Amino acid sequence: METNFDNTVERLLDAPCWVVDVLPRRAPKSEAGRFFAVEQYFLLEPRHKHLRWQFSDVLLKLNCYYDMLVKRSSVKEWVKNPSPAMLVAWLAECLHHEHLCILVDDGDTLITVSGGDTHITLYNPSNDLLGLVQQLVTASGLFLWKPEENQ
Repeated sequence: METNFDNTVERLLDAPCWVVDVLPRRAPKSEAGRFFAVEQYFLLEPRHKHLRWQFSDVLLKLNCYYDMLVKRSSVKEWVKNPSPAMLVAWLAECLHHEHLCILVDDGDTLITVSGGDTHITLYNPSNDLLGLVQQLVTASGLFLWKPEENQ
């Protein structure tokens, strides 16, 4: 069964994606130096803790509406609807040194969170899921944007 979920993740990584981010859109390549300095700032405490809480708020609230299958990069098994405390703990671990994959919307959408990143990526979200995520992201002080093709 795990292999089927892993195959689903591989397939969804090629699907169109949206980004939940601290920024409202991709920073211009010409400003990469400033962007990386700001990104590093958000990865230091206390900003990093605040970012973890923002991401946690979005994911916990989303779980009130959608089942979640969650897998950490350090563990082989998938967990359906982990407890709020468990999901927040995994997210905290992930933002330091792991990768988290979350399947929602009956496995049609993939959400990824990676250590060292200041964003979450949603692959193949339905319009309903995207609308809900937009509301949750806005309420948490984050932004939702779609990367332009060929960047």
